[in-house]
Amino acid sequence: MAPNNPALVALAGASVHLGSTTLFEGIDVSVARGEKIALVGRNGSGKSTLMKCLAGEIDIDKGERFVQPGARVAYLAQEPDFSGFPTVADFVAGGQADPMQYRVDAVLEALDLPGDRACTTLSGGESRRAALARALVDEPDVLLLDEPTNHLDIPTILWLEKELQQFRGALLLISHDRAFLQNLSKRILWLDRGVLRTTDRPFNEFEAWRDEVFKEEEANFHKLDRKITAELKWMWEGGISGRRTRNMGRVRRLQDMRQERTDRIKSRQVNFAVAEGDASGKLVAEAENISKSFQGDAGERIICQGFSTRILRGDKVGLIGPNGAGKSTILKMLMGELPPDSGTIRLGTNLQTIIFDQRRAQLNPNDTLRQVLLPEGGDSIWVGGKPRHISSYLKDFLFDPSMMDQPVRALSGGERNRLLLAKLFAQPSNLMVLDEPTNDLDIDTLDLLEEVLADYDGTLLLVSHDRDFLDRLVTSTIAVEGDGDVSEYPGGYSDYLIQRKEAEPEAKTAAKAAAPVAAAAAPKAKKKLSFKENRELEELPGKMEALEKKIAQLNAKMGDAAFYTKDPKGFAKATEDLSKAQADLSAAEERWLELEALREELEG
Repeated sequence: MAPNNPALVALAGASVHLGSTTLFEGIDVSVARGEKIALVGRNGSGKSTLMKCLAGEIDIDKGERFVQPGARVAYLAQEPDFSGFPTVADFVAGGQADPMQYRVDAVLEALDLPGDRACTTLSGGESRRAALARALVDEPDVLLLDEPTNHLDIPTILWLEKELQQFRGALLLISHDRAFLQNLSKRILWLDRGVLRTTDRPFNEFEAWRDEVFKEEEANFHKLDRKITAELKWMWEGGISGRRTRNMGRVRRLQDMRQERTDRIKSRQVNFAVAEGDASGKLVAEAENISKSFQGDAGERIICQGFSTRILRGDKVGLIGPNGAGKSTILKMLMGELPPDSGTIRLGTNLQTIIFDQRRAQLNPNDTLRQVLLPEGGDSIWVGGKPRHISSYLKDFLFDPSMMDQPVRALSGGERNRLLLAKLFAQPSNLMVLDEPTNDLDIDTLDLLEEVLADYDGTLLLVSHDRDFLDRLVTSTIAVEGDGDVSEYPGGYSDYLIQRKEAEPEAKTAAKAAAPVAAAAAPKAKKKLSFKENRELEELPGKMEALEKKIAQLNAKMGDAAFYTKDPKGFAKATEDLSKAQADLSAAEERWLELEALREELEG
């Protein structure tokens, strides 16, 4: 928090206990105007409880809660309660202290929500957007958002990011979406084993900071309670130690796989018929010029037209696109569950498929963890052809063995996701189909999931809206854009953005050249950046440094608590200048990355 910047909402000496469990004891936390804070921690550590305490949704057992007089606090829960609100518009309007219909209409339009829809008919993504609309409608001073990106598609996440970047109040976020946190947060609160730590480091340095804390504690084992020591040792040896070294190897292997996939896609564009000589079992799925559409009340809905892909054993393919664009339909066709209207689908042999359903329908809420993993009883589970004791296997998925006789219904959303993954990963497979597996997971669990999937020898089809997760994992990306536009791009989400941007001028040029023209000599391939691009690349670091200094100066200026009182117009101007400088810095950073990637591609 900037010096002398008064808190809009705060807790002092706060403690919360759930039965015999202490979530946190005697912690202090404050959120001030202009702050954008990430609240992180493992599932079950008490993040959501802490946020609810700040929101006034639940009472703290000890300590005090402070809200600046007149400050409006809006809270987005993980599971919003729609009871008592017949329509979406009624629910959204309920978030206002003084109802104003124009605000309701504006936020419904921005989030593409029909105000007259019954709340009971909303999908998961629509419910999330409605809850966001309710939180944003009253133009609050403080926004407390618990997993705001869950069930949202990438276009909506990008819209929300932009809105929150321009938000001038105080923002506290709980999210598993690394890209979202990196683009928004300026400070980190880490709730770990009842202790609240804070740092002003950017979010991309969180893991390094976390590892430093663990190393320091590891060096002081003799000062810790034996039980805490054992837990920390398990965390360090089982989940974190050596991860840096392993990750570097994975990154190199992923780059090699992406290059292989790039070569294959390019060769397919020239001559698709290359599957004839493949050894049996190497081919997983091949689609050639497939098209699919559905007839609905609003007319024909085109899913894809003339789409082709070839997926081989070991490929890791991500599917992205807006909700409703047709990702599930494409997935069903690639799995052979749904025939295309035209074109052909060919499946490989001996496929053993496991499917992660984001609704987690495979879990019986009345079963215990032991019954889910061992429905026939016993103490050992077979994993990869070897027996593992259930308590040891549960530790791999960050469950304490004492939880094995708890019913599924007592678990949080993130814990249920982990349990379903544990159940599926124990089953023999050579093809994984994962539909939004990252929802409700904390960052530690995402790290674990990424490691398991990166080391998986089989083939992966992954539907996800988590941009960072896609960047770290997939070898190619199938973008389902809507209106029949489906294309495949080598690499992850960031690679897709670069290639799509590069393809736009090429598409325009190709369209102009479609008419018969005299044959002309092909232009020479571009070998290096243009003079203008080189100059821009050289000047951008200085421009970014100047913008960072300007942002720091404006933050310091606005940190003076008396600034607003003495000069309201000056404060408004400074706020506007700060938003513009932050937007300019973001654009400059994106342009630098784009030019640097292009330079490496041309020179490599």
